[in-house]
Amino acid sequence: MEVFLQTLVAGLLKGGLYALIGLGMTLIMGVMGIINLAHGQMMMVAMYVTYVLFHYMGIDPYITLLISMPALFVVGMGIQKFLLNPLMKVESILPENQVLMTVGIGMVLTEIARFIFTSNYLSVKTSLSTAAWHLGGISFSVALCIAFVFACALTFFLFWFLIKTDIGRSIRAVAQDPEAALLQGINADRIKVITMGIGAALVAAAGTLLLPIYYLFPDIGGPFTLRAFVITILGGLGSTVGAIFGGITLGLAEAFAATYWSMEVEQPIGLVIFLLVLLFLPGGFKRLIKV
Repeated sequence: MEVFLQTLVAGLLKGGLYALIGLGMTLIMGVMGIINLAHGQMMMVAMYVTYVLFHYMGIDPYITLLISMPALFVVGMGIQKFLLNPLMKVESILPENQVLMTVGIGMVLTEIARFIFTSNYLSVKTSLSTAAWHLGGISFSVALCIAFVFACALTFFLFWFLIKTDIGRSIRAVAQDPEAALLQGINADRIKVITMGIGAALVAAAGTLLLPIYYLFPDIGGPFTLRAFVITILGGLGSTVGAIFGGITLGLAEAFAATYWSMEVEQPIGLVIFLLVLLFLPGGFKRLIKV
């Protein structure tokens, strides 16, 4: 029972971070109707920003959230405004050209990181990285708990922003019916730029929070893009609430697979879930929770 509870705690804490990663991709998918396959690479950029600020300037990783999130917000807006929006106005044989563009963007970001930092594995270690709280026989990673709290706070702020602000309501309107939103005077192109920035900022926060307990190298973005994609499909395309359930589900699945099966299946278990969802629950959790 102690092993089960420990695995449950680890899965929930990790799932909270996964939900934050998935929220960014889900938000972009809901508004623009495309899967951003450079999502994990944007997270990788934020992790390198955090590493540089910590290693060369001595700034605490959690304080670097105030820098990495705005920086990736600007990067995300630039990508949407100058690379993706123009593609929407050009007729092409391939309607998926925006998705292909995100693949290219991800490759470029990866190779730029490799050129600057080489392929060496890097890390950010603080006094909190290995610290733990104990409750009975269950241990709680301090760094992972802090990351979970930040993830919950950012998720709450995102929902408040989407429900209570004019820009948030505009984002929801464009996601629900772009043509009707346009008739109401909403600038859809501007909203898409802002949405991409928000999605990039969310995944930047996840990367910064993850770095004190993880490692960093240029190709780290690929596996996290895959995780974000699985979460988006599992939660239901465009469903922010579904993305939260999807992230927690994936975190629990990885934790239990690693504990009771093998560490080698921790990452492939996401692909198994992906196939099962497509076969038996094609609408994801969105279909069950009606959001």
